[in-house]
Amino acid sequence: MVRLIGIAIGFLFCFVLMWAALTPREAAAPDPVKLLHRHPKEVTFAHSGPFGTFDRAQLQRGFQVYKEVCSACHGMYHLAYRNLEEIGFSPEEVKAIAAEYEVSTIDQATGETTTRPAIPSDKFYRPFPNETAARAANNNAYPPDLSLIVKARKDGEAYVYSLLTGYGETPPEGFEVPEGLNYNPYFHSVNIAMVQPLVDDQVTYADGTKATVDQMARDVTAFLRWAAEPELERRRKAGIVTLAFLAILTVLAYLSYRRVWAGVQH
Repeated sequence: MVRLIGIAIGFLFCFVLMWAALTPREAAAPDPVKLLHRHPKEVTFAHSGPFGTFDRAQLQRGFQVYKEVCSACHGMYHLAYRNLEEIGFSPEEVKAIAAEYEVSTIDQATGETTTRPAIPSDKFYRPFPNETAARAANNNAYPPDLSLIVKARKDGEAYVYSLLTGYGETPPEGFEVPEGLNYNPYFHSVNIAMVQPLVDDQVTYADGTKATVDQMARDVTAFLRWAAEPELERRRKAGIVTLAFLAILTVLAYLSYRRVWAGVQH
């Protein structure tokens, strides 16, 4: 009797498994975030491509956008003011830019903490002393360091440019944006804590360039690319020289081969 009960339970178990395997499943509800998220826009710069070089005027405009807009929340902790000479600023201009900020130091006479005007060798000004203070000032959102942001994000420049120009669109009906967040389809979760940072004519370019959102986004993205990879031009030049050397070496090696083995009968 016990054996028959065991066999019956086994058959019942197999039947349940077969029923579960053959019964059609309901389609899973699509993730609205994945449906709304967009791939970055296509964008090109003067430094795009294997032979591209940085546009110094664009880099200086990009630094102006960073300085007047982005630096209120975001730092660039890996750059020193003297690095700005690489994008066309004169030593005097760099000194003047650095002197606009105060940095902490120790008074040699009293040993107390004090401040002094920054000098070219100092790192860029930090808007917040630490992460805790940054989160407290930004509704618990932490503004990331922008020194390497282009390399730290997938699609690099295209992502940064798309994010900066992706505000202003209305979310589809039925999609609710949580309080304190903003809709941007180019952000990975489409809800971002950063409010729209750029608006037309937000800065006044010294060279007279029209400061549209698109122009400012391009300029600051180019500046951030330079900040993340300032050796880009040198690396490309070294690569071209290396390839040219290898090409010449290959030709010489082939000619030497022909000469050495010219008298050998096959």
